[in-house]
Amino acid sequence: MLNAWADGYVSEIAYTHGFYRELAPTLLAFAALAANHSSPDPARPLTYCELGCGQGITTNLLAASNPHIQFYANDFNPSHIAGARALADEAGCGNVHFLDSSFAEMADRTDLPEFDIIVLHGIYSWISPENRQAIVRFIARRLKVGGLVYISYNTLPGWAAFLPLRQLLVDNAVDTAMPLTTRIDQSLKAAEALQQANARYFLLNPGAADRLKTIVSQQRAYIAHEYFNRESTPYYHTDLVDELSAAKLTWIAPARPLEAIDSLNFTEAQLALLGGVQQRSRREGLKDFILNQQFRRDLFVKGPLPLHAPQGDAMWAQTLFILTVPATSLGELKIITPLGQLTLATDVYRPVIDRLAQGPLTAGDLHAALPQLLFAQICQALIILVAQGYAHPCIRPEQAAAIRPHTDRFNQAVMARARFSGDIGYLASPLTGTGLAMDQMTQMLLSAHLAAGTADPVASVWMHMQSCKQRFVRDGQMLMDDQDNLTELRHRYDALLKDAWPVLKALQIV
Repeated sequence: MLNAWADGYVSEIAYTHGFYRELAPTLLAFAALAANHSSPDPARPLTYCELGCGQGITTNLLAASNPHIQFYANDFNPSHIAGARALADEAGCGNVHFLDSSFAEMADRTDLPEFDIIVLHGIYSWISPENRQAIVRFIARRLKVGGLVYISYNTLPGWAAFLPLRQLLVDNAVDTAMPLTTRIDQSLKAAEALQQANARYFLLNPGAADRLKTIVSQQRAYIAHEYFNRESTPYYHTDLVDELSAAKLTWIAPARPLEAIDSLNFTEAQLALLGGVQQRSRREGLKDFILNQQFRRDLFVKGPLPLHAPQGDAMWAQTLFILTVPATSLGELKIITPLGQLTLATDVYRPVIDRLAQGPLTAGDLHAALPQLLFAQICQALIILVAQGYAHPCIRPEQAAAIRPHTDRFNQAVMARARFSGDIGYLASPLTGTGLAMDQMTQMLLSAHLAAGTADPVASVWMHMQSCKQRFVRDGQMLMDDQDNLTELRHRYDALLKDAWPVLKALQIV
């Protein structure tokens, strides 16, 4: 049964504990720079708001790693806000404010500051028209001139083939007397039966059968919020641009800069078609048709200020980057794009990686050290390395010292939770202002390794696993033998020290 306050949005099942790195102020500024647009400087004091923060993991981690920024976040689900506040208290995050408010209430509040950055991830396509209007009203009232907005949403035409599948799942889950998880499982089985009976919808839309197979394997909490809300509204890009213009917003770029490098995403014939369209939002809409885009992450600004070439080059030259993976783990570099798998030029990327492996460098530093490369080549290489998660914009290591106590407290709180839960799979870096992925077991091993007086971290973690009756799973089979579990644990500990530890040190996580 839907709660009256939920307004058609799933509230029976809490949302997943995700961290969304693209919401980091450093990456938002980087995406704007890659598009030659000015944006709020993440190094100075800012105000930041996440609308619909869910469990609040992203906001809490960003608050810990950016203590000079004041963070605000809302969610209509009081359980989400209670959990987010509890984590903030455990982590000692004094610069974050979680609000148990609806979007309409947020728009009408008079006790909030104006914001430099407003973000909403996985919200806009899943709420009612009235809630979307409230969000537009909030942005119009609370976003500073020059402020940045990040918004993600389901996109047409890519979602067109899946709307009937979503309706089928909802129609099969009508018995509200049963728990939602039970209804979801029954609904999925009914859809699978229809597909196996060769329903023409699935025969004529083979992508729908593939999507159904993917849905069945996903977490039920994710499925509930993605497919079982009352509302589902995918957008054409141009329609969203028109709707957000009411808040004086102008689209400037995709939030993932790799998507703006046309040569990596389109054939020559497609580029010729795009070249004939001058209006930027229409051109973006045409790209969605070429790619059959299903999901977009976009950046908007209130009062765009494009960067002229000398300004942009100067900002690139001053932006610092750090490698976030061991250089030795990067062999032949390949990326997946709509054109397929592409191999990156070794004579460009290997020198950049090898230089970054020695410590943080600016694009200007790299150009001075690698005169054989054009500055534009270095900038594009950095965009791709950041997109792949191999590098990240950062501050100078000496500046991170003041932030380190904040991230240490957050990371200690997360690792303490890892003894009982694997919900939070990230630790905060004071250097990058964002998070580094780390699973529950590695967090436990790291915590034991850091603990004073722990003679054997592996033995300590194994003792805890035994007390909780935990066992590893290998190839789908639970390891019942103690020695097999100890061997697996030792292997993971060795990998932590050999592979992860140098990165953790470089990012000042440890």
